[in-house]
Amino acid sequence: MSPRPGRALRRALTAIVPVTALLTLAACGTDTTPAADSAKAAGADPAGLSAARAAMTKYSARPDKIPVTAPVGKKIPAGKKIDFILCGVQSCKDLADFFTAGAKELGWDVKQIATQGTPESVQAAYEQALRDKPDAVVASGFPRAVYAKQLAQLKQAGIPVIQSNADDVAGDGISLLKNGPKDVAVQGEMLASWVVSDSGANADTVYFDLPAYTILKPVKDTFAAKYQQWCAGCGLDTVDVPITAIGKDMPDRVVSYVRSHPKVTHIVFSLGLLNVGVPAALKTAGITGKHIAVNVGDAQNYQYIESGLSDAAMALNSHEAAWLQVDALARHFTGQSMAVDQKAVLPNMLITGKDNLPSADGDFPLVEDYQAQFKALWGLS
Repeated sequence: MSPRPGRALRRALTAIVPVTALLTLAACGTDTTPAADSAKAAGADPAGLSAARAAMTKYSARPDKIPVTAPVGKKIPAGKKIDFILCGVQSCKDLADFFTAGAKELGWDVKQIATQGTPESVQAAYEQALRDKPDAVVASGFPRAVYAKQLAQLKQAGIPVIQSNADDVAGDGISLLKNGPKDVAVQGEMLASWVVSDSGANADTVYFDLPAYTILKPVKDTFAAKYQQWCAGCGLDTVDVPITAIGKDMPDRVVSYVRSHPKVTHIVFSLGLLNVGVPAALKTAGITGKHIAVNVGDAQNYQYIESGLSDAAMALNSHEAAWLQVDALARHFTGQSMAVDQKAVLPNMLITGKDNLPSADGDFPLVEDYQAQFKALWGLS
Protein backbone atom coordinates (compact mmCIF):
# COMPACT_ATOMS: atom_id res chain seq x y z
CA MET A 1 0.00 0.00 0.00
CA SER A 2 1.49 3.29 -1.05
CA PRO A 3 1.90 5.88 1.70
CA ARG A 4 0.03 9.18 1.61
CA PRO A 5 2.18 11.55 3.66
CA GLY A 6 0.09 14.62 2.82
CA ARG A 7 -3.11 13.13 4.17
CA ALA A 8 -1.30 11.60 7.12
CA LEU A 9 0.28 14.92 8.01
CA ARG A 10 -3.14 16.56 8.10
CA ARG A 11 -4.81 13.80 10.07
CA ALA A 12 -2.21 12.06 12.19
CA LEU A 13 -0.91 14.93 14.29
CA THR A 14 -3.46 13.63 16.72
CA ALA A 15 -5.07 15.56 19.45
CA ILE A 16 -2.69 14.06 21.97
CA VAL A 17 0.08 16.31 20.64
CA PRO A 18 0.16 19.98 21.67
CA VAL A 19 0.04 21.77 18.35
CA THR A 20 1.80 24.81 19.71
CA ALA A 21 4.94 22.75 20.22
CA LEU A 22 5.50 23.35 16.53
CA LEU A 23 5.98 27.00 17.29
CA THR A 24 8.96 26.55 19.56
CA LEU A 25 10.72 23.60 17.96
CA ALA A 26 14.24 24.34 16.85
CA ALA A 27 15.42 22.70 13.66
CA CYS A 28 17.45 20.09 15.47
CA GLY A 29 19.15 17.05 14.05
CA THR A 30 18.91 13.45 15.07
CA ASP A 31 20.22 12.72 18.53
CA THR A 32 20.94 9.15 19.50
CA THR A 33 22.01 7.46 22.69
CA PRO A 34 24.16 4.48 21.71
CA ALA A 35 22.59 1.41 23.24
CA ALA A 36 20.99 -0.61 20.48
CA ASP A 37 24.10 -2.72 19.94
CA SER A 38 24.40 -3.65 23.59
CA ALA A 39 24.48 -7.35 24.31
CA LYS A 40 21.25 -9.00 25.27
CA ALA A 41 20.91 -11.23 28.26
CA ALA A 42 21.76 -14.86 27.79
CA GLY A 43 18.13 -15.84 28.33
CA ALA A 44 14.76 -14.20 28.78
CA ASP A 45 13.50 -13.46 32.28
CA PRO A 46 10.44 -15.75 32.67
CA ALA A 47 8.86 -13.48 35.29
CA GLY A 48 9.32 -10.39 33.14
CA LEU A 49 7.95 -12.07 30.06
CA SER A 50 5.00 -13.40 31.99
CA ALA A 51 4.21 -9.92 33.35
CA ALA A 52 4.49 -8.38 29.89
CA ARG A 53 2.16 -10.96 28.39
CA ALA A 54 -0.38 -10.41 31.15
CA ALA A 55 -0.29 -6.66 30.50
CA MET A 56 -0.62 -7.14 26.75
CA THR A 57 -3.62 -9.41 27.24
CA LYS A 58 -5.29 -6.79 29.42
CA TYR A 59 -4.63 -3.87 27.10
CA SER A 60 -5.51 -5.65 23.86
CA ALA A 61 -9.08 -6.38 24.98
CA ARG A 62 -11.58 -3.97 23.48
CA PRO A 63 -13.14 -1.81 26.22
CA ASP A 64 -16.90 -2.18 26.60
CA LYS A 65 -17.65 0.43 29.28
CA ILE A 66 -17.35 4.20 29.36
CA PRO A 67 -15.40 5.46 32.39
CA VAL A 68 -18.31 7.27 34.04
CA THR A 69 -21.22 5.38 35.58
CA ALA A 70 -23.07 7.96 37.72
CA PRO A 71 -26.16 9.43 36.00
CA VAL A 72 -26.38 13.20 35.82
CA GLY A 73 -29.63 12.76 37.73
CA LYS A 74 -31.11 16.15 36.83
CA LYS A 75 -32.79 17.60 33.76
CA ILE A 76 -30.05 18.96 31.51
CA PRO A 77 -30.92 22.40 30.12
CA ALA A 78 -31.06 22.78 26.35
CA GLY A 79 -30.07 25.86 24.39
CA LYS A 80 -26.50 26.13 25.69
CA LYS A 81 -23.94 27.72 23.39
CA ILE A 82 -20.42 26.31 23.25
CA ASP A 83 -17.37 27.64 21.41
CA PHE A 84 -14.97 24.90 20.31
CA ILE A 85 -11.54 26.25 19.35
CA LEU A 86 -9.82 24.14 16.70
CA CYS A 87 -6.09 23.49 16.65
CA GLY A 88 -5.33 23.67 12.93
CA VAL A 89 -5.07 19.95 12.07
CA GLN A 90 -7.74 17.48 10.99
CA SER A 91 -7.60 15.43 14.17
CA CYS A 92 -8.82 18.40 16.22
CA LYS A 93 -11.63 18.94 13.72
CA ASP A 94 -12.59 15.31 14.22
CA LEU A 95 -12.59 15.79 17.99
CA ALA A 96 -14.76 18.88 17.60
CA ASP A 97 -17.18 16.99 15.37
CA PHE A 98 -17.46 14.16 17.93
CA PHE A 99 -18.14 16.76 20.64
CA THR A 100 -20.69 18.53 18.44
CA ALA A 101 -22.55 15.27 17.90
CA GLY A 102 -22.79 14.69 21.65
CA ALA A 103 -23.82 18.29 22.35
CA LYS A 104 -26.55 18.05 19.71
CA GLU A 105 -28.13 15.21 21.68
CA LEU A 106 -28.66 17.70 24.52
CA GLY A 107 -29.95 20.50 22.32
CA TRP A 108 -26.80 22.61 22.51
CA ASP A 109 -25.33 24.73 19.73
CA VAL A 110 -21.58 24.39 19.04
CA LYS A 111 -19.63 27.05 17.17
CA GLN A 112 -16.30 25.80 15.83
CA ILE A 113 -13.63 28.50 15.63
CA ALA A 114 -10.73 27.74 13.28
CA THR A 115 -7.06 28.51 13.98
CA GLN A 116 -3.78 27.84 12.21
CA GLY A 117 -2.13 26.66 15.41
CA THR A 118 -0.05 29.84 15.71
CA PRO A 119 -0.09 31.86 18.94
CA GLU A 120 -1.69 34.77 17.12
CA SER A 121 -4.52 32.70 15.67
CA VAL A 122 -5.13 30.88 18.94
CA GLN A 123 -5.31 34.15 20.86
CA ALA A 124 -7.63 35.58 18.22
CA ALA A 125 -9.92 32.56 18.62
CA TYR A 126 -10.06 33.07 22.37
CA GLU A 127 -10.77 36.77 21.81
CA GLN A 128 -13.65 35.69 19.58
CA ALA A 129 -14.91 33.46 22.37
CA LEU A 130 -14.78 36.37 24.81
CA ARG A 131 -16.91 38.42 22.43
CA ASP A 132 -19.33 35.54 21.93
CA LYS A 133 -19.83 35.10 25.68
CA PRO A 134 -20.69 31.39 25.31
CA ASP A 135 -21.76 29.13 28.14
CA ALA A 136 -18.44 27.24 27.85
CA VAL A 137 -15.25 27.03 25.77
CA VAL A 138 -13.70 23.73 24.69
CA ALA A 139 -10.29 23.30 23.05
CA SER A 140 -7.50 20.78 22.54
CA GLY A 141 -3.74 20.89 22.35
CA PHE A 142 -2.84 24.38 23.52
CA PRO A 143 -0.79 24.99 26.70
CA ARG A 144 -2.24 27.80 28.76
CA ALA A 145 0.81 30.00 28.22
CA VAL A 146 -0.49 30.68 24.72
CA TYR A 147 -3.85 32.06 25.87
CA ALA A 148 -3.17 33.02 29.50
CA LYS A 149 -4.59 36.54 29.17
CA GLN A 150 -7.85 35.33 27.63
CA LEU A 151 -8.10 32.44 30.11
CA ALA A 152 -7.97 34.89 33.01
CA GLN A 153 -10.75 36.94 31.43
CA LEU A 154 -12.92 33.86 30.82
CA LYS A 155 -12.39 32.79 34.43
CA GLN A 156 -13.44 36.24 35.63
CA ALA A 157 -16.55 36.02 33.45
CA GLY A 158 -17.44 32.65 34.97
CA ILE A 159 -17.12 30.79 31.66
CA PRO A 160 -15.68 27.28 32.09
CA VAL A 161 -12.82 26.21 29.82
CA ILE A 162 -12.31 22.54 29.05
CA GLN A 163 -9.02 21.29 27.63
CA SER A 164 -7.70 17.93 26.47
CA ASN A 165 -4.48 16.43 25.18
CA ALA A 166 -2.31 19.23 26.52
CA ASP A 167 0.81 19.35 28.66
CA ASP A 168 -0.98 21.18 31.43
CA VAL A 169 -2.94 20.75 34.67
CA ALA A 170 -6.54 21.47 35.61
CA GLY A 171 -7.33 24.48 37.75
CA ASP A 172 -6.84 28.25 37.63
CA GLY A 173 -9.37 28.71 34.86
CA ILE A 174 -9.20 25.24 33.27
CA SER A 175 -12.23 23.40 34.62
CA LEU A 176 -11.40 20.01 33.10
CA LEU A 177 -8.29 18.49 31.51
CA LYS A 178 -8.29 15.03 29.98
CA ASN A 179 -5.39 13.13 28.44
CA GLY A 180 -2.85 15.20 30.30
CA PRO A 181 0.68 14.03 31.22
CA LYS A 182 -0.49 11.67 33.97
CA ASP A 183 -3.07 10.07 31.70
CA VAL A 184 -0.82 9.23 28.74
CA ALA A 185 1.99 7.43 30.60
CA VAL A 186 0.13 4.13 30.36
CA GLN A 187 0.57 4.23 26.60
CA GLY A 188 4.28 3.56 27.06
CA GLU A 189 3.49 0.51 29.19
CA MET A 190 1.12 -0.75 26.51
CA LEU A 191 3.79 -0.52 23.82
CA ALA A 192 6.42 -2.13 26.03
CA SER A 193 4.12 -5.04 26.82
CA TRP A 194 3.74 -5.75 23.11
CA VAL A 195 7.45 -5.51 22.26
CA VAL A 196 8.52 -7.78 25.12
CA SER A 197 5.74 -10.29 24.41
CA ASP A 198 6.31 -10.32 20.67
CA SER A 199 10.04 -10.87 21.09
CA GLY A 200 9.80 -13.42 23.89
CA ALA A 201 11.77 -10.95 26.05
CA ASN A 202 14.64 -11.06 23.58
CA ALA A 203 14.36 -7.76 21.73
CA ASP A 204 16.71 -5.10 20.44
CA THR A 205 14.58 -1.99 20.10
CA VAL A 206 14.92 1.50 18.67
CA TYR A 207 12.41 4.11 19.86
CA PHE A 208 11.94 7.13 17.58
CA ASP A 209 10.66 10.14 19.52
CA LEU A 210 9.56 13.74 18.93
CA PRO A 211 10.99 15.46 22.04
CA ALA A 212 9.44 18.83 21.22
CA TYR A 213 6.03 17.36 21.98
CA THR A 214 6.40 17.34 25.73
CA ILE A 215 3.11 15.49 26.21
CA LEU A 216 4.87 12.45 24.71
CA LYS A 217 7.68 12.41 27.30
CA PRO A 218 5.72 10.36 29.87
CA VAL A 219 5.04 7.80 27.13
CA LYS A 220 8.73 7.45 26.33
CA ASP A 221 9.78 7.33 29.98
CA THR A 222 7.23 4.68 30.90
CA PHE A 223 8.10 2.62 27.84
CA ALA A 224 11.76 2.59 28.84
CA ALA A 225 11.01 1.75 32.48
CA LYS A 226 8.66 -1.14 31.72
CA TYR A 227 10.79 -2.44 28.85
CA GLN A 228 13.88 -2.59 31.05
CA GLN A 229 11.88 -4.13 33.90
CA TRP A 230 10.39 -6.87 31.74
CA CYS A 231 13.24 -7.33 29.28
CA ALA A 232 16.42 -7.08 31.35
CA GLY A 233 19.47 -7.04 29.11
CA CYS A 234 17.52 -6.22 25.95
CA GLY A 235 18.95 -3.46 23.78
CA LEU A 236 17.20 -0.09 23.71
CA ASP A 237 18.12 3.05 21.83
CA THR A 238 16.18 6.31 21.66
CA VAL A 239 16.46 8.45 18.54
CA ASP A 240 15.13 12.00 18.71
CA VAL A 241 13.83 13.41 15.42
CA PRO A 242 12.80 16.93 14.43
CA ILE A 243 9.36 17.83 13.11
CA THR A 244 11.00 18.70 9.79
CA ALA A 245 11.47 14.97 9.17
CA ILE A 246 7.72 14.32 9.07
CA GLY A 247 6.47 13.81 5.55
CA LYS A 248 9.99 14.24 4.23
CA ASP A 249 13.02 12.16 5.16
CA MET A 250 11.65 10.14 8.11
CA PRO A 251 11.66 6.84 6.15
CA ASP A 252 15.26 7.50 5.08
CA ARG A 253 16.27 8.13 8.70
CA VAL A 254 14.78 4.80 9.76
CA VAL A 255 16.42 2.88 6.90
CA SER A 256 19.77 4.50 7.64
CA TYR A 257 19.54 3.65 11.33
CA VAL A 258 18.51 0.04 10.80
CA ARG A 259 21.26 -0.51 8.23
CA SER A 260 23.86 0.67 10.73
CA HIS A 261 22.24 -1.31 13.57
CA PRO A 262 21.34 -4.64 11.95
CA LYS A 263 20.66 -6.32 15.31
CA VAL A 264 17.52 -4.23 15.79
CA THR A 265 14.42 -6.41 15.95
CA HIS A 266 11.71 -3.88 16.88
CA ILE A 267 11.00 -0.30 15.82
CA VAL A 268 8.70 1.85 17.97
CA PHE A 269 7.40 5.31 17.10
CA SER A 270 6.10 7.76 19.72
CA LEU A 271 3.53 8.95 17.19
CA GLY A 272 1.92 7.02 14.35
CA LEU A 273 2.72 9.82 11.92
CA LEU A 274 6.41 8.95 12.10
CA ASN A 275 5.77 5.55 10.57
CA VAL A 276 4.15 6.88 7.39
CA GLY A 277 6.15 5.60 4.44
CA VAL A 278 8.52 3.54 6.59
CA PRO A 279 7.27 0.02 5.69
CA ALA A 280 7.64 0.73 1.97
CA ALA A 281 11.09 2.27 2.50
CA LEU A 282 12.30 -0.78 4.45
CA LYS A 283 11.00 -3.09 1.74
CA THR A 284 12.68 -1.08 -1.01
CA ALA A 285 15.93 -1.19 0.94
CA GLY A 286 15.67 -4.98 1.20
CA ILE A 287 15.31 -4.86 4.99
CA THR A 288 12.97 -7.54 6.32
CA GLY A 289 12.07 -9.14 9.63
CA LYS A 290 11.67 -5.90 11.59
CA HIS A 291 8.60 -5.48 13.79
CA ILE A 292 6.87 -2.08 14.03
CA ALA A 293 4.62 -0.56 16.70
CA VAL A 294 3.28 2.99 16.97
CA ASN A 295 1.78 5.16 19.66
CA VAL A 296 -1.51 6.84 18.70
CA GLY A 297 -2.60 4.90 15.65
CA ASP A 298 -4.40 6.44 12.70
CA ALA A 299 -6.07 5.27 9.50
CA GLN A 300 -2.75 4.85 7.67
CA ASN A 301 -1.21 2.73 10.42
CA TYR A 302 -4.35 0.64 10.80
CA GLN A 303 -4.21 -0.04 7.07
CA TYR A 304 -0.57 -1.05 7.48
CA ILE A 305 -1.59 -3.54 10.18
CA GLU A 306 -4.43 -4.91 8.08
CA SER A 307 -2.02 -5.35 5.16
CA GLY A 308 0.69 -6.97 7.28
CA LEU A 309 3.10 -4.07 6.77
CA SER A 310 3.13 -3.06 10.44
CA ASP A 311 2.37 -4.92 13.65
CA ALA A 312 0.88 -2.98 16.56
CA ALA A 313 -0.59 0.36 17.57
CA MET A 314 -1.96 2.13 20.63
CA ALA A 315 -5.48 3.33 19.76
CA LEU A 316 -6.56 6.63 21.34
CA ASN A 317 -9.95 7.49 22.85
CA SER A 318 -11.03 10.52 20.80
CA HIS A 319 -14.73 9.60 20.63
CA GLU A 320 -14.99 8.80 24.32
CA ALA A 321 -12.97 11.88 25.37
CA ALA A 322 -15.23 14.21 23.37
CA TRP A 323 -18.43 12.82 24.88
CA LEU A 324 -16.87 12.88 28.34
CA GLN A 325 -16.40 16.61 27.84
CA VAL A 326 -20.10 16.91 27.02
CA ASP A 327 -20.91 14.90 30.15
CA ALA A 328 -18.77 17.22 32.28
CA LEU A 329 -20.61 20.28 30.98
CA ALA A 330 -23.97 18.57 31.52
CA ARG A 331 -23.04 18.21 35.17
CA HIS A 332 -21.78 21.79 35.34
CA PHE A 333 -24.98 23.18 33.81
CA THR A 334 -27.04 21.28 36.40
CA GLY A 335 -25.05 22.75 39.28
CA GLN A 336 -22.83 19.75 39.88
CA SER A 337 -19.08 19.22 40.04
CA MET A 338 -17.08 17.94 37.08
CA ALA A 339 -14.98 15.87 39.50
CA VAL A 340 -16.45 12.56 38.38
CA ASP A 341 -15.25 13.28 34.83
CA GLN A 342 -11.87 14.61 35.92
CA LYS A 343 -11.26 11.42 37.92
CA ALA A 344 -12.50 9.14 35.14
CA VAL A 345 -9.81 7.05 33.44
CA LEU A 346 -10.42 7.10 29.70
CA PRO A 347 -9.95 3.80 27.86
CA ASN A 348 -7.11 3.07 25.49
CA MET A 349 -6.59 -0.08 23.46
CA LEU A 350 -3.57 -1.97 22.18
CA ILE A 351 -4.00 -3.19 18.61
CA THR A 352 -1.82 -6.29 18.25
CA GLY A 353 -2.73 -7.30 14.70
CA LYS A 354 -5.61 -7.88 12.33
CA ASP A 355 -7.40 -10.10 14.81
CA ASN A 356 -8.28 -7.33 17.27
CA LEU A 357 -8.39 -4.37 14.86
CA PRO A 358 -11.97 -3.01 14.97
CA SER A 359 -11.62 -1.09 11.71
CA ALA A 360 -8.97 0.03 9.26
CA ASP A 361 -11.17 2.75 7.81
CA GLY A 362 -10.31 5.53 10.23
CA ASP A 363 -10.60 6.73 13.81
CA PHE A 364 -12.92 4.16 15.40
CA PRO A 365 -14.54 4.36 18.86
CA LEU A 366 -12.97 2.04 21.40
CA VAL A 367 -16.26 1.45 23.23
CA GLU A 368 -18.55 0.41 20.42
CA ASP A 369 -21.80 1.65 22.01
CA TYR A 370 -20.32 4.61 23.89
CA GLN A 371 -23.06 6.94 22.63
CA ALA A 372 -25.86 4.81 24.08
CA GLN A 373 -24.03 4.53 27.40
CA PHE A 374 -23.54 8.29 27.70
CA LYS A 375 -27.14 9.00 26.67
CA ALA A 376 -28.31 6.69 29.44
CA LEU A 377 -26.41 8.85 31.94
CA TRP A 378 -28.11 11.94 30.49
CA GLY A 379 -31.61 10.49 30.83
CA LEU A 380 -32.10 10.19 27.07
CA SER A 381 -32.76 6.46 26.99
